[in-house]
Amino acid sequence: MTTRVLQGRMLTTAGWLDGELHLDDNGRIAAIDGRLAGAGEPVRYLLPGFIDLHVHGGGGVDIMQGGSAVSHVGRTHARFGTTSLLATTMTAPRAELERVLAALGQHSTVRATGSARVLGVHLEGPYINPGKLGAQPDDAVAAVMAEIDYYRSLAPLKVLTLAPEIAGHHAVIRRLSEDGIRVQLGHTLGSYEEGVAALQQGASGFTHLFNAMTALHHREPGMVGAALAHAEYAELIPDLLHVHPGAMHAALRAIPRLYCVTDSTAAAGMPDGEYRLGSHTVTKCMGGVRLPDGTLAGSTLTMDQALRNLVQIGLPLAQASNRLSLYPADYLGVADRGRLETGAWADIVVMDPQLAVQQVFVEGECLELANA
Repeated sequence: MTTRVLQGRMLTTAGWLDGELHLDDNGRIAAIDGRLAGAGEPVRYLLPGFIDLHVHGGGGVDIMQGGSAVSHVGRTHARFGTTSLLATTMTAPRAELERVLAALGQHSTVRATGSARVLGVHLEGPYINPGKLGAQPDDAVAAVMAEIDYYRSLAPLKVLTLAPEIAGHHAVIRRLSEDGIRVQLGHTLGSYEEGVAALQQGASGFTHLFNAMTALHHREPGMVGAALAHAEYAELIPDLLHVHPGAMHAALRAIPRLYCVTDSTAAAGMPDGEYRLGSHTVTKCMGGVRLPDGTLAGSTLTMDQALRNLVQIGLPLAQASNRLSLYPADYLGVADRGRLETGAWADIVVMDPQLAVQQVFVEGECLELANA
């Protein structure tokens, strides 16, 4: 078996090492040969590939278009260091969700050349509070387990977002958590007490923390208070538009394994203009994506910029990297991604000292970034 060798400062499970990373022909890390990193600036960094658990689109394409949209989205985000992701749906009528999930089930079984690996689906809605839609279409319904089981037969469902205060949702949380699906609380008008109760039933995370949920007040802590007081995991959008850096720091101190997502739309990686987000038309301008009424509607964020933003607000690079790779992998229970160690998938982002992407490897495949 032949091996390829990458050299640089590596963020391994043993910490920073200067040396060589050996890749085998099967797309795995064959060996790591290095010494403790020195004090000088490295020529380049070798980081675990980014894992984005909330992706609606990219490169002008929306996941809800179905068909081969997910492959196009996967290729777009791979250019920016995302080596695996969850294709994320929007709230929609059942017939539309059936169509999209059937397509996702078909196209997520095999990784397209040049694309990030699609680990499964994040079903964001329709089981949300119609009073806290955010940018979700107005098609919210209460969850019915038989319907969710049908959706699961169409595509690999890994994460489901719901509003815990809706009648019947506690039973859904219990059942899904028993089956290993991560239930997240989001798009919710629920109270602190309802958030805590949902965690006790098996909910494991919070969808885009702070956004589209009841805010923290010192006499009514809300859903944000439940997350800050009790969560082990939660996702956060670090585009510096959705959440103020001060609130980000509060969450980073309170939630041990807070991880970051893009919540990216079709506008990610594209120029300003109009794009599709589910059944909505949204506009990209001034670095954000908004509905006609000004409501933030997902983001244009890519994971390499998320890393730079975290470093910009003061996180050490290793800590920032963990929140984009290791923690989301652990949240899903994926032990062979999100880390540089022998036997793990060779999902690697090569960055220069200014944290610009130089190369991306997905399962050992070196992507052609210039031609993407």
